[in-house]
Amino acid sequence: MNFRSLEEFWPFYVNQHSKLSTRRWHFAGTSLSLLFLIYSVIFKWWFVFFVPFAGYGFAWYSHFFVEGNFPATFGHPVWSFICDFKMFGLMLTGKMDREIKRLGKRPVLQAF
Repeated sequence: MNFRSLEEFWPFYVNQHSKLSTRRWHFAGTSLSLLFLIYSVIFKWWFVFFVPFAGYGFAWYSHFFVEGNFPATFGHPVWSFICDFKMFGLMLTGKMDREIKRLGKRPVLQAF
């Protein structure tokens, strides 16, 4: 798919994360990545190597085994990275479900 802007890409990105479990795996991976980044800055610099493994590992697992699709990162790495942090922020503030509804999607209710 060809997207001309981040605003065009965002609804596609949200659709690729339709299941609550997928979004939770992303949230966990992004959180762990941020913790590794902070730890590497404060204590041991070489922990920075764990940052991408934590973030992408959790996210890709969720796409392959939970959502059943391919990560948007493969086709749109920069926009996917930006949208992951946007989704993280919306989840952190409790606004992600509202965003899904705004875009015409319904959150999938399931146990985590």
